[in-house]
Amino acid sequence: MNYYRTVISSIGEEVQSLLEGGVLILYADGAPPELAEVSVLHRVQEASRDVPRIGSVLRIGEDSAVVTAVGSSAWNKVSELGHVVINFNGSQTAERPGEICVSEIDCGRLFDCMKSGTVIEILGA
Repeated sequence: MNYYRTVISSIGEEVQSLLEGGVLILYADGAPPELAEVSVLHRVQEASRDVPRIGSVLRIGEDSAVVTAVGSSAWNKVSELGHVVINFNGSQTAERPGEICVSEIDCGRLFDCMKSGTVIEILGA
């Protein structure tokens, strides 16, 4: 099952420093400038109403991580606003309701592969 598919349109100036801390923020195109500078802006192509299950795969370009927790309001925000905070901490529990936690990966390498046109997907396990 494909839960989500979107394409990166631009990457804000502050994304790299946030990613160094293991956090990636996505916002749909049209986000206000103060949010755009800390976010990866994207164009949604496909979004399921079904919340991704633990064990689903987040794929960003050639990199992938496993979903370990989904906050209580995270999927509503993704579906309605194209907004989500992805935390690469491998936590089994989302500390904030609007975040999705995934397994740890090399965030420096991830940043290097992200550019306009890169596909982000969440795929069923």
